[in-house]
Amino acid sequence: MLKATSIALLAVVAAAPAQAQSTFDARVDSIANRVLEQTGVPSASVAVVRDGHLAYAKAYGHEQLDPPADARADQRYSIGSISKQFAASCILLLQQDGKLSLDDEVSRWLPDLTRSSEVTIRQLLSHTSGYQDYWPQDYVPPMMLQPTTAQEIMDRWAKKPLDFDPGTRWQYSNTNYVIAGVIVEKASGMPFFDFLRTRILAPLGLASAMDIDVSQLTEPEATGYMRYALGPLHPAPKEGKGWLFAMGELSMTASDLAKWDISLMNESLLRPTSYRELEREVLLKSGLGTGYGLGVDVSSSGGHRVISHSGEVSGFTAQNLVFPDDHAAVVVLTNQDAARAAGAIAQGIRGLLFTSEDADTQARVAQALRIFEGLQKGTIDRSLFTDDANFYFSEQALKDFASSLAPLGTPRAFTQTSQSLRGGMLARSFRAVFPDRTLRVWTFQMPDGRLEQYQVASEGGS
Repeated sequence: MLKATSIALLAVVAAAPAQAQSTFDARVDSIANRVLEQTGVPSASVAVVRDGHLAYAKAYGHEQLDPPADARADQRYSIGSISKQFAASCILLLQQDGKLSLDDEVSRWLPDLTRSSEVTIRQLLSHTSGYQDYWPQDYVPPMMLQPTTAQEIMDRWAKKPLDFDPGTRWQYSNTNYVIAGVIVEKASGMPFFDFLRTRILAPLGLASAMDIDVSQLTEPEATGYMRYALGPLHPAPKEGKGWLFAMGELSMTASDLAKWDISLMNESLLRPTSYRELEREVLLKSGLGTGYGLGVDVSSSGGHRVISHSGEVSGFTAQNLVFPDDHAAVVVLTNQDAARAAGAIAQGIRGLLFTSEDADTQARVAQALRIFEGLQKGTIDRSLFTDDANFYFSEQALKDFASSLAPLGTPRAFTQTSQSLRGGMLARSFRAVFPDRTLRVWTFQMPDGRLEQYQVASEGGS
């Protein structure tokens, strides 16, 4: 039998993960609600993967404004161009089947397109083909309110001169994925969405996935909105049938998109070699990197590999961040187009995923905040800094720090976002959030604990 002290200790240990999850949930709530308030976007549906499992799914705001209806986590939102990685995976499955190759010339399937004997399928999927984008606008042009077909899109945009020689530049183009979708149909002998449903959606259990190129999202799903400048929100128009074919046709719940992300981490659908193709940065003929794989952005952040993509169709924007090596992901779906809320929420949550909650981190956050508050007054505790840093904090520097930071007032939030090694020092980044702007703060800590550097800039700055 366990002693009472042992039982109490087990209770404390068991409570710790629950308390950490509760803290995490509260911080996600704070980020999502704050961004919706700042941007005026009606709603957001959020899903978070941690340790390879769905750890969080919740919706915020109103999915419908008239009459008001609260957003729910089980509602579908359009995911826009996040659909492209699904189309690229269809091509990779067909390559596994021996029906085509990424390095096939487009002319094998569509000989009538401009310079199709010089363009490869890989160049279509990586946006290095030169075919001009048929929908660069952040609104729906009048012609796109009427139905179309993939053939009509190709006839109009893929038979004009290329914008550049294949493989020499990178330019995002939805036209590439219309062509890719037609190739899927020709190689598989099936309608594109039937192949997608049979080979990807059904095996992964993405039961909510829906083709909005065929039918519009209606109740009980989320309603899409748009606005003119800073004016009121209006229901967004629906694109005509055919315009989203293979490039932005999917809608689903945030949780189902998170299931897709988990399949990427676990490499559970495609062969390992296919995932390498999907996630490997495509290089131009010059050797210059594109930051893009096959239907996904490829990058790193704070030492973490990131496979990501945003999405936008009429009435909706979305952001999907996958950290495959960390078995983590963030999905944010929102119901307003041409808005930054999805990306802002996703980046805020991303900062939570890789912030250690140990006592040392909390102490360093508190110290960084105290230094910031001192700099707002033009003062520092020089005992905290190395000789180099004290040289940097000259009389002029302290005046500039004070004059530029004091008007901002007290930050609403001050959190650590990353930690890594740099030049024998411990590098930390922090985010300071104010009502009208967000700042990045970063420090270099020497082994003896003193700071060699303390820098402040607008988020996104150097």
